[in-house]
Amino acid sequence: MAQGRHQEATSNDTHGGIAEAFARTRSLMEALAQPLSDADASIQSMPDASPAKWHLAHTTWFWETFLLREHVRGYRLHNEEWPFLFNSYYEAEGARIARAARGMLSRPSVQEILDWRAAVGAAMEPLFDREELVDLIALGIAHEQQHIELLLTDIKHALFQNPLGPAMWDTDRERSPSSEDLGWHEHPGGVALIGHDGDAFAFDNEGPRHRVLLEPFAVADRLVTNREWSQFISDGGYKDASLWLSDGLAWVRENGITAPLYWRGAEQFTHTGWQGRDPDAPVTHISYYEADAFATWAGARLPTEFEWEAIARGQDQQGSPQAHDATAGNQLDRAEAPLPSGGSELFGDCWQFTQSAYLPYPRFKPASGAVGEYNGKFMSGQCVLKGASCATVRGHSRASYRNFFYPHQRWQFTGLRLAKDI
Repeated sequence: MAQGRHQEATSNDTHGGIAEAFARTRSLMEALAQPLSDADASIQSMPDASPAKWHLAHTTWFWETFLLREHVRGYRLHNEEWPFLFNSYYEAEGARIARAARGMLSRPSVQEILDWRAAVGAAMEPLFDREELVDLIALGIAHEQQHIELLLTDIKHALFQNPLGPAMWDTDRERSPSSEDLGWHEHPGGVALIGHDGDAFAFDNEGPRHRVLLEPFAVADRLVTNREWSQFISDGGYKDASLWLSDGLAWVRENGITAPLYWRGAEQFTHTGWQGRDPDAPVTHISYYEADAFATWAGARLPTEFEWEAIARGQDQQGSPQAHDATAGNQLDRAEAPLPSGGSELFGDCWQFTQSAYLPYPRFKPASGAVGEYNGKFMSGQCVLKGASCATVRGHSRASYRNFFYPHQRWQFTGLRLAKDI
């Protein structure tokens, strides 16, 4: 379960602080879904992705299941049949619709789900004053922020399937600044403390805090760009077996992979439709296999999650290129397309692959009950990613944050920062 307090709450965990974080996060998700038709919001393009409507509903199911049902005397579910539709993977909460079948849910409608969200929001009001629930509410807010990012990446993949290349927003993309020659953040190595430490919110997989021994290393001061990836392609990177892990080469050949996801000629598909690809923007939507092959081609390697965290600790995220801020005012006025822009920040633009397997830290123990299923049971066969993407809610990530995906997945804003030994 969550550790500490939610970062958007006030220092005294007042009703106003946690309630405002709740309301603004909920408002942001609805604002981002607002451009979608009911049909847009209902489609599912692959099992890894869920319909936008499902994200709106699942996050509401979370509040109803773990807060209202358990902590409001006499609370009655909005609809007794909906938990079967909108439970994700919580075995302790019983049977649920198959993940790949979420796109078959033509009903309930988006409006019915929005009405449910409003009812649940009103029912939550008395719980914000209860000190013993602050950590659980903080977990729910962070959970909803994760699904805000998933809503954006999942609908991008769905719209990409349409030959018309529909745009969710009509936005002129600003070109990224010309990429500088690659520089390096050097670290002398030694014993480093890894994991979350502090009173702000963190997920359970970010701890316990522990020591690791680092050899001297350096991490690049910017992400790999589209221009550099084009050079990798021109040099036969996808065909050179010597660059690839065995599983990666098999994946490339079986799936006919020749470029990052969403590339077509000199164009790239975005939330604003097909756009000319910006050579100086960070490359995005690559798999772990591709990231590792590029690093080998470049004479470098991927950082470990511990190296990345050691460099990033203490970095300020306020200047990071994330599109949305759940602490802002009118969210509907601020909803916009997430577009990587490039720069020197460690956070933002795209999640960065590390060479670290997603495994428990020493002395890790999942929480009891259904919320203990949140992270721990996925610690097998996945890779750790660090940082944040342009679709991540600002302030959601931190140096200790551990995102994780399977090595072939690339529908998220995933990119690459090189590392080397020194």
